[in-house]
Amino acid sequence: MKGAAKGDAKRTAKGDTGPKGAVDTVVKEIGGTEGVVSVSPARFNEAGDTAVFQVVPSTAPTDGRTKDLVTTIRGERPEVEAETGATFEVTGTTALNIDVSDKVQAALIPYLVVVVGLAIVLLLVVFRSLFVPLKAALGFLLSVLASLGVVVLVFQQGHGAELLGVEQTGPIMSLMPIFLVGIIFGLAMDYEVFLVSRMREAYVHGERPGQAITSGFRHSARVVVAAALIMIAVFAGFVGESDSMVKMIGFGLASAVLFDAFVVRMAIVPAVLALLGDRAWWLPKWLDRLLPKVDVEGEALGRRPESGLGSGPESDPEPAGTTGLEVART
Repeated sequence: MKGAAKGDAKRTAKGDTGPKGAVDTVVKEIGGTEGVVSVSPARFNEAGDTAVFQVVPSTAPTDGRTKDLVTTIRGERPEVEAETGATFEVTGTTALNIDVSDKVQAALIPYLVVVVGLAIVLLLVVFRSLFVPLKAALGFLLSVLASLGVVVLVFQQGHGAELLGVEQTGPIMSLMPIFLVGIIFGLAMDYEVFLVSRMREAYVHGERPGQAITSGFRHSARVVVAAALIMIAVFAGFVGESDSMVKMIGFGLASAVLFDAFVVRMAIVPAVLALLGDRAWWLPKWLDRLLPKVDVEGEALGRRPESGLGSGPESDPEPAGTTGLEVART
């Protein structure tokens, strides 16, 4: 950690006047904090009003106690500043990592709400169903949580880490959930649309709920399997990298795609739809009136024009002496 202190020549610090006395007091106060091993001598700028010094904690940079130490030093700042008249900040790689992690964690919940909320709205418009979008969103969250659990199991707790060439375990990087949510969301929704759209088409055309699930799964499962295997192979290719961050991202994404495609979309989704039956395609009337009508399957293109002289075979008059599709021969 590094501290940057700016002294005020008009204030007095423990008998010494000027910025040097103020900075010396700040250094002594921080050096006496529990968990601090040593504090380096302060280095002043040319103007002599700003100094930088380094604080060495007794714990590792990724240790939770180091984060507590940074919080403690920052908590003591008002008292030290009131006593010395000098302002100081805690910076450095460790402090920056802590700040970035806190910012990412604070933004994760709003990020999830926006992403999942937009997905539910879009799927409501496409499938005209209340339960299908909710099921898709819950399955997506399940895939993200499962992949994060696997990453923690390997890269933080060390189970099977030697098989992946992980030399040292440690905390999961703060940006990992953001990567997983952003990338897996798109892939999960693609797999959902591939599978469920064909099931809905079969149901709308008169098949029973169980039969529609079977028909849709038979036609779409191979596409989902092929797409998932391709993405798993792409992400798994990064596991062989020496950089631990790249290795972690590749392993997490590959695990998420594997779980989402083969467990959530191809096992849980058909099972839930089968249990719901006709209710799987239910939408409240008031919500149906609010949602825009989107012709996803292009059914309007096959409708016969109601008026006007069309150019299709339905608008052409039948030749004289014909019946149906047969023409009288001479």
